[in-house]
Amino acid sequence: MLIDSHCHLNYKGLIEDQANVLERSRAAGVDLMLNIATRESEWDDVLGTAIREPDVWATVGIHPHEADEHPHIDTAKLVERAAHPRVVGIGETGLDYYYDHSDRARQQKSFRSHIVAARDTGLPLIVHTRDAEDDTLAIMREEMGKGAYSGVIHCFTASGAFADAAMELGFYISISGIVTFKSAKDLQETAARLPIDRLLVETDSPFLAPVPHRGRPCEPAYVADTARFLADLRGESVEELAAATSANFRTLFSKVA
Repeated sequence: MLIDSHCHLNYKGLIEDQANVLERSRAAGVDLMLNIATRESEWDDVLGTAIREPDVWATVGIHPHEADEHPHIDTAKLVERAAHPRVVGIGETGLDYYYDHSDRARQQKSFRSHIVAARDTGLPLIVHTRDAEDDTLAIMREEMGKGAYSGVIHCFTASGAFADAAMELGFYISISGIVTFKSAKDLQETAARLPIDRLLVETDSPFLAPVPHRGRPCEPAYVADTARFLADLRGESVEELAAATSANFRTLFSKVA
């Protein structure tokens, strides 16, 4: 059985057909799905799906793209919402300097608020980073010095050196369908050598559909395609990779029943 460690079931492209999306995922052998929050307006819906569906869990967080629109979301608000039994992670959060949809200083402040919430609740942090490796790592290291917290670098596309540094801090690395793209040679090289006890798989659906589903909305069922590609890349059986990544997910997201 597989676990999709990062999906957006309430986004356009999935929400219109959510019941069938979930059924196709289950038929593909997806055991659990983590439904990720990115803005306050979707918190209730993301949680509602997790309450309704026993194999779906939720997070609470503000995406770096949304930092400008959420100056009122602080650690206290995150901690309060994370108390719900179906909320098992903090994020997604982090830094995105590729699009710069939000002021970088506001992104950094939001990121730190999420880290403190992860530390205070004991829940893992879900980190998004794009074109911001140095600042992401600097903040993670500085905050780790104030007290330990756990987490995952989701939809990993950064450098191998960044992966090594994140794992030194105790983080997991989550691989999405991007690894199946012909252009993703550097990512494939890194993914091939990641320790199996630090590896997760995800779809980030409805985005980034893996080969052979390019051009379609991605959905959690497609994590099986990513897992098959990744297992072949690493010289492992799909069963071995599925068992390891599922065990890693449950270790990291220990609130999952």
